[in-house]
Amino acid sequence: MNKMDYPLDILEKDLDVVFCGLNPTVSAIASGHNYSNRSNHFWSVLHLAGFTDVRLEPRQERDLLKYGCGLTTIVSRPTNRSFEVQADEFKLAWPAFQAKMRHYAPKVVAFLGKRGASIVMGERELPWGRQPVKLSKTITWVLPNPRGPSRSFSLEGLVRVYSDFRVALAQQTRSLTRPLV
Repeated sequence: MNKMDYPLDILEKDLDVVFCGLNPTVSAIASGHNYSNRSNHFWSVLHLAGFTDVRLEPRQERDLLKYGCGLTTIVSRPTNRSFEVQADEFKLAWPAFQAKMRHYAPKVVAFLGKRGASIVMGERELPWGRQPVKLSKTITWVLPNPRGPSRSFSLEGLVRVYSDFRVALAQQTRSLTRPLV
């Protein structure tokens, strides 16, 4: 593990996409796996949107690398709720996060949710989708957080947005190192 990695990072160089959460949850740290809460739709959404050919379980998270996908967070401090992370923590974590992305050089970083991305990009209102801000040569996107029941996105809505992202990812990065499922 690289010294700039967080305990639950699933990363290697030159991935097609790194999905980036705000920070790890206390339950993820306790289980030792990302998106381990039963109400979180992350693993179902990735499968149904075509990023994986099977629905991975949290304990299989390292298998994401075979699909050209990785996982990380902006802030390393675990919390029970994402709103517990203060804006200053995002700003303080941003330089290390940028260095980590330069080191691993994914083609795309997909921020899961607008809050952290808005703070670190200095934009009050970010739209969903591709962002004008790049991290070195890495394209940035903002996707809805699949954390569970949401007033804004049903499971079907999440799958539609992530499917559209997967298609756009294939078009934007025509030199993908691994075929998307």
